[in-house]
Amino acid sequence: MKRLTGWESRAGTASDVMRHIASGSRLFVHGAAATPESLLEALAARTELEAVTLFHLHTTGKARFADPQHEGRFRSVSLFAGTELREPIAAGRADFMPIFLSDIPRLFSSGQIPIDVAVLQLSPPDENGHCTLGTSIDAAKSAADSARIVVAEINEQMPRTHGRSIVPFDRVTAFIHTDRPLFAQQPTEETAADAQIGELIAGLVEDGSTLQMGIGGIPDAALKRLGGKHDLGVHTEMFSDHVVDLVRAGVVTNRFKKIHAGRTVTSFVSGTKKVYDFVDDNLEVEFHPCDRTNDASIIRENPKVVAINSAIEVDLTGQVCADSIGYQIYSGIGGQMDFIHGAALSSGGKPIIALPSTAAHGQVSRITAALKTGAGVVTTRGHVHWVVTEYGAVNLHGKTLRERAQALISIAHPDFRGELTRAAAQTRHFVF
Repeated sequence: MKRLTGWESRAGTASDVMRHIASGSRLFVHGAAATPESLLEALAARTELEAVTLFHLHTTGKARFADPQHEGRFRSVSLFAGTELREPIAAGRADFMPIFLSDIPRLFSSGQIPIDVAVLQLSPPDENGHCTLGTSIDAAKSAADSARIVVAEINEQMPRTHGRSIVPFDRVTAFIHTDRPLFAQQPTEETAADAQIGELIAGLVEDGSTLQMGIGGIPDAALKRLGGKHDLGVHTEMFSDHVVDLVRAGVVTNRFKKIHAGRTVTSFVSGTKKVYDFVDDNLEVEFHPCDRTNDASIIRENPKVVAINSAIEVDLTGQVCADSIGYQIYSGIGGQMDFIHGAALSSGGKPIIALPSTAAHGQVSRITAALKTGAGVVTTRGHVHWVVTEYGAVNLHGKTLRERAQALISIAHPDFRGELTRAAAQTRHFVF
């Protein structure tokens, strides 16, 4: 790939770049592996600033802008909360916005949330003067197009990605030039429950299916068990290392997809250098904003969409909490409902909620008589279909409340089935 020459001479320091932020500004901050950590450190050092609002999805690195000493200077608004923002949100120093991932780009493009400055991490400009958003397009494309000012870290190790990923170099007001590895999200060690859930999910995946999956032990376990499948497709909001293995093994061909046939489609990637090298200048991988990847009217056009999503708890009526533990925000709505609904509308589609049967080292059942006080419903009981634990897979669609309770109790941990049965009898007078 040929590169623009001479652009490096315009680079400044992180402190210089963040001088473009004024008090009262509204910022969009690039997230996941594309988090511009050095620029955020320089922002946190601007102690003279007041009333700066940062809109972002999950970020990597230390979110110093949300530290207690910055209260009143910086206000974080998580559209999907990462690890570093959970405590500030719980303490009231930061905010959380419940919103479908598919709706976020329109917040910025419509002007409902005007963005003054987009703080991005970009790949170096090519000979035509085009940088790309690299590993995370999601809502960053809309923010980059809508912002009055764009500041950036231009990183030699940021992959150059294809699709709707371009940010013209002449849109960048100021930047730093780096050559550093991206944040690596290491695979988690597979548990026995993950392995069994992965086997059950793999059994639901037919040849020619189109996959959506997240990151973590259960999606990884399922993907590792799809090696015997044929002509799978990928249309997802994100993927990680194990999709690379399936592509290289010839399992993922995208042959039967109706939308973006022959292409693996995503909104962002997160993983190790393996996945970042895979997407670099790879014409067979297309990155699109999340208002396209997560549009249910587009998702439904692909055949046999299998959407694999996680949950914190599921109650006996089928309500799915995936963003909070009681009142405490844990993550966000994300794209779960986008894909659960899109998969349900797909011909032969299978929307799946997968979770281990217990938490807290077996002390707490994640199949519950009722959701915790303060818990949020991400997927409604009207939208839920398949629920999978290590004890089985049940399809709740078209089942009554009594039938749902009986099915969910059957896949709860055996230690809690009696308690759940008694709760169902007491609260709803169900007799099984």
